[in-house]
Amino acid sequence: MSNPLLENTSLPQFSKIKPEYVEITIDTLLKEARETVKQRLQATNNYTWTNLIDPIENSEDKLNKAWSPISHMNSVVNSDELRDAYNACLPKLSEYSTEMGQNKGLFNAYQYIANSSEFKQLDTAQQKIINNALRDFRLSGIDLSEEKQQRYKQINQDLSRLSSKYEENLLDATNAWTKHITDIEVLSGLPENALAQANQTAQNQDKPGWIISLQFPSYIAVMTYADNRELRKEHYTAFSTRASEIGPNAGEWDNSQIMEDTLALRYEKAQLLGFDNYAEYSLATKMADNPNDVNSFLEDLANKSLAHAKQDLLELTQFANKHYSVDKLQAWDIGYYSEKMRQHFYQLSQEEVKKYFPSTRVIPGLFAVVEKLYGLQISEVESFDSWHPDVKFFEIKDQDGEVRGQFYLDLYAREQKRGGAWMDDCVGRKKIGDKIQTPVAYLTCNFTPPTGNDPALLTHDEVTTLFHEFGHGLQHMLSKVDYLGVSGINGVEWDAVELPSQFMENWCWEKDALELISGHYQSGEKLPAELFQKMLNAKNFQSGMMMVRQLEFSLFDFKLHQQYDPNNPGQIYTILNQIRDKVAVVQAPDFNRFAHSFSHIFAGGYAAGYYSYKWAEVLSSDAFSLFEENGIFDSSTGKSFLHHILETGGSKNAMKLFVAFRGREPKIDALLRHNGISA
Repeated sequence: MSNPLLENTSLPQFSKIKPEYVEITIDTLLKEARETVKQRLQATNNYTWTNLIDPIENSEDKLNKAWSPISHMNSVVNSDELRDAYNACLPKLSEYSTEMGQNKGLFNAYQYIANSSEFKQLDTAQQKIINNALRDFRLSGIDLSEEKQQRYKQINQDLSRLSSKYEENLLDATNAWTKHITDIEVLSGLPENALAQANQTAQNQDKPGWIISLQFPSYIAVMTYADNRELRKEHYTAFSTRASEIGPNAGEWDNSQIMEDTLALRYEKAQLLGFDNYAEYSLATKMADNPNDVNSFLEDLANKSLAHAKQDLLELTQFANKHYSVDKLQAWDIGYYSEKMRQHFYQLSQEEVKKYFPSTRVIPGLFAVVEKLYGLQISEVESFDSWHPDVKFFEIKDQDGEVRGQFYLDLYAREQKRGGAWMDDCVGRKKIGDKIQTPVAYLTCNFTPPTGNDPALLTHDEVTTLFHEFGHGLQHMLSKVDYLGVSGINGVEWDAVELPSQFMENWCWEKDALELISGHYQSGEKLPAELFQKMLNAKNFQSGMMMVRQLEFSLFDFKLHQQYDPNNPGQIYTILNQIRDKVAVVQAPDFNRFAHSFSHIFAGGYAAGYYSYKWAEVLSSDAFSLFEENGIFDSSTGKSFLHHILETGGSKNAMKLFVAFRGREPKIDALLRHNGISA
């Protein structure tokens, strides 16, 4: 039987991919990639883009297109066999990456092209790829002694293994905890659709009653609506101690040592390369120039937001005391009484709002928004190979009928699927001969699935999440750059990569856009004006608390990597508590083990970079303010954003692209205004 991973098909053959194919595929393609580099370096001393960089990019594209479905399936249909095969390949891929980064001959060849007369004749994207590569050679230890290079290689392999194990522990710990309930009174307060989902989960396990879990839709429903305070506390405790040394599954999937080892290795890696700490190393590929810029940015935002956040908490505390005789709010009370307070003051129920955002309306509405903005056409493709029955597949065409991109949409939470929402690269745009390789994206969420005959009903937050991930997808799919190294999101400074995603969220609050994305799941009635006004009135409800919560995460991540001291390990929660003392208004209980499930920084590429969400939110808010001035569907502004931001990928410096679109450097005013916070 042929190996589907070695067949260079336009799309992955998911149904044919077996764990036993994985390692042999990666071994084969790594061998080919190494041989390509060897042959190209030996073929000539007169290196050019055509005889060196393009063939190497082609071989690595084959490797990427084989690894992409393997990695994706490991995240969305995880199994022991696939996990083992995936993990067996991680050190091999890490070794190859480091080996290429430390290949003196390859470095010299790139340097030769950079110094040649041909360099000036290359286009901007090609020049950017070469300059990025020379930077990355140095960040891979090209200047180190052979002994230190070997140590660098081992560090990278160890970090890859630790990252995977951290994510596995979190997935296993999340799946391990459930609570079987047979008395519906215990679930008093939960809305009908949450009860239906819990009942369906129980039925799937041939049990009576209801089962709640740590899958996010189940968890957030309990924390927001469950009247039973002890149930909320139990659920919160299980969720906030996942993958740690305490809690319901204490020590079974404990990430404690993984986190310590990860920080130590990152510090050692940074030191090897001549940086004082990992935070400095991290900024080498970002917009921010130095750690002081990041700290000042975050602390300035915190100073502007803290008074607002404290007032938010005071009002919530007074409300809970007055209406429910609660003297002291605990962490497991915040979501519950916040929802009560929202309903009391704004007469706004999230459950009422959800009825107007069925997935069957939101998804085509999202497409309509994008079509109006950029002159595109998005249509569903019925026949395609998939990894799960819930998945749908779509293609995007421009006004000339050219296919610009394709994407898979996997919206619903399930077991063996890691939590969160993300966009990932399936196939990147690249010119091969006289043809363009169509970019393909994975768009993955963890929403509450449909129950019975009803469509999935999305909270407004979930609608915003969908728009966010689609923004990432648009930058990947609408790229017009023909070279893989800087097409789509490749080569984009990490603290600018959230610009297109956060930018898209703004349309979730605009009346003209809501006309397209809302409609009652039974009657089809548009979102009533009165309900929309309530949403607007409540838009910045507790925005101060939400702002400082994100700043808490950002400062913790950055300080953790900036202040790491190998002579004084075990400081993760000391640093977190120091940050909380400065910026948090809701104090977490002592047993909270947030860092043990903070996969963004321990397994997701955001190490010393979580601040990017706020950094890019300044860009996205300011970019959207131009639409506020010109009209949210103004075609010329849309085309300008498409051209300067979405189509250019990483081919140019992010700040230059922003200035080209906005006409000036970004200002923080729009971010604060959108959050209802005074400058």
